[in-house]
Amino acid sequence: MSWVEIGSATELRELLGEVMPRAATKERVRLHERDRQWLAASPFCLIATSDADGNCDVSPKGDPAGFVHVIDDTTIAIPDRPGNRRADGFLNILANPHVGLIFLIPGRNETLRINGRARLVREAPFFDELIVKGHRPALALVVEIEQIFFHCAKAFLRSELWKPGTWNPDDLPSHARLVKEIQAVEETVEQLEAYYGETYAQKLYG
Repeated sequence: MSWVEIGSATELRELLGEVMPRAATKERVRLHERDRQWLAASPFCLIATSDADGNCDVSPKGDPAGFVHVIDDTTIAIPDRPGNRRADGFLNILANPHVGLIFLIPGRNETLRINGRARLVREAPFFDELIVKGHRPALALVVEIEQIFFHCAKAFLRSELWKPGTWNPDDLPSHARLVKEIQAVEETVEQLEAYYGETYAQKLYG
């Protein structure tokens, strides 16, 4: 069977049908009190960016619940924490400020989505409120909200993401073994296992 590609918005609409009324009217441009409560309960988000040429990146961010700082009804800030220093998403933002965010709450099948324009800030009065375990972030991602809405549960229900009975983390080798097999690294598997082992969590903020 040959591939049949969709080449226009009209063709896509003919295939999928029109937007459901509730989906069409759920977009907002300012934080509702329920949005603030969701952000206060969320310990994890995904940040989608693209560079000036459209090359995309999605980066996870996580901290204790409530790590997102609400500046006002249309602006939030996400602190950066020590990482691998690739800064793919940050470099994208310098070239193209448009971002898409998805905020998760463990056990909840819905998500909160925010789209907007971002900038990188290295100092601001609210930085002291972003300290976790003594770590004051070197920078924060400040997002001016242009669109916000709750996303339905279907993807999480289909995937059974939060059902431990469906989890099979040992179907793949350990991360250390994956790194050794896929990347050109000098460390032995044993050295990598030690690095990514029990002490790894002790280096999250330093």
